[in-house]
Parts: sequence; C-alpha cells; structure tokens
Amino acid sequence: MPAWPGGPCPQCGDDMPQNLIHCRTCRQLLNLELEKDSVEVPTFVPLQEVESVVEITPVGLFVECAKCHQELKINRKYLGQRVQCKFCSADFKLDPTSNAVMGADSYSQCPHCQEQLRYSSKYVGSKVACRFCGGKVHIVKPE
Repeated sequence: MPAWPGGPCPQCGDDMPQNLIHCRTCRQLLNLELEKDSVEVPTFVPLQEVESVVEITPVGLFVECAKCHQELKINRKYLGQRVQCKFCSADFKLDPTSNAVMGADSYSQCPHCQEQLRYSSKYVGSKVACRFCGGKVHIVKPE
C-alpha cells in the first residue's frame, strides 16, 4: 500500500505534505487504499496544567522583646541595628547571629493571593503551598 505522495486534499484542496493519513484541515482520509475503520483517529487529551512556583524571600521576622517578651514584627532591613519595642520602649540590637533571630518565624506576602504568610525558619529553602490559596511558593534564603 503506497503512502500519501503529498499534494492537495481531495476534499478541501489544502496542500498536505507526504506520508499523512488524514488531512490536517478537514480530517479526510488521504490514502484511499486504507479502509475507513482501519485508521484510528487519536482522541484529544488535554495536558494537566503546570502550576507555577514563585520565589519569595522573607520580608521580616517575628522576634520576642528581651524585656517584656511581647512578640514584635520587624522588617529584615533592621537586622544589625538597634530597634525599640513598641510595647515597653526598651531598645535592643537585632543581632542576625543570635539564636533568637536565626530561629525566629519569618513573614512574606503570597504573590498569588497577596495574603501575609508566616512560616518557620525551617521552611527557608523549601517549596511550600500558601495556606490561603494553595499557590506554590519557593522560599529562598535572603541575601
């Protein structure tokens, strides 16, 4: 049985390359020596949607005041500087090498739903899902 030599489709007239079984435009059987039932037309199967993973960096930290033990939400830009507690006005240095800062929870904004995410330092470097929208994020270590 010879293959389709190429040329215009007998039904729609569109030019088709050689070795096709069906016309790409109208799906007409091009090789008349084949029986209509002998060629199976594959069904369309949609691909699963690939979810995007967006990288985020910690914006700030939740640190406990050394004097009154209230939890403070402090931006990372203040690391290494002296900060003041908004509850008791005690000032202290936000030392990035201290155990309190290194083990503190961090926060960022979800790029998918714009909600604030709070996460433990153990998740830095991991890919996680937002608890609000399920969007995938990769928490990268801040520079």
